[in-house]
Amino acid sequence: MLIRPATTDDAEATAEIYNVEVATSDVTFDLVPRTLDEQRTWLDARSGALEVIVAEVDGRVAGFASLSTYRERAAYRGTVEDSVYVRGDARGQGVGSALLGGIVEVASARGFHTVIGRVVGGHDASISLHRAAGFDHVGVEREVGRKFGRWLDVVVLQKLL
Repeated sequence: MLIRPATTDDAEATAEIYNVEVATSDVTFDLVPRTLDEQRTWLDARSGALEVIVAEVDGRVAGFASLSTYRERAAYRGTVEDSVYVRGDARGQGVGSALLGGIVEVASARGFHTVIGRVVGGHDASISLHRAAGFDHVGVEREVGRKFGRWLDVVVLQKLL
């Protein structure tokens, strides 16, 4: 497995992985799939401190992880939020762990103080992934999202760097 910074050449593969989740699951609260141009723009917006990394297995993108701004106000600039997405057929092979570990290393190298993971309630695999990477459970936001006709909780996990 190769973990590396994403480039705009990864837009198609990362959009494909992400859009499956948009259309079929509640792990993202996005409701509309991203176009290829939107994915390129999203990747370009994370070419500085807020990076995207990909995991390649046998020369194919198996997943990606990213850092995003936690909140817009200046006092929050030392805090970022992580996201990790793994292609369905690559799950259970350590891709998620490698990506989360890699994106935490990026956050630390960029001088961030803390990483927040916000995981839909009931997504035990992602919650366990974060816990195994040293994130602490710090709360639950009750029924803050609605998708597929259901109100959804968000579990908040935090890792101090």
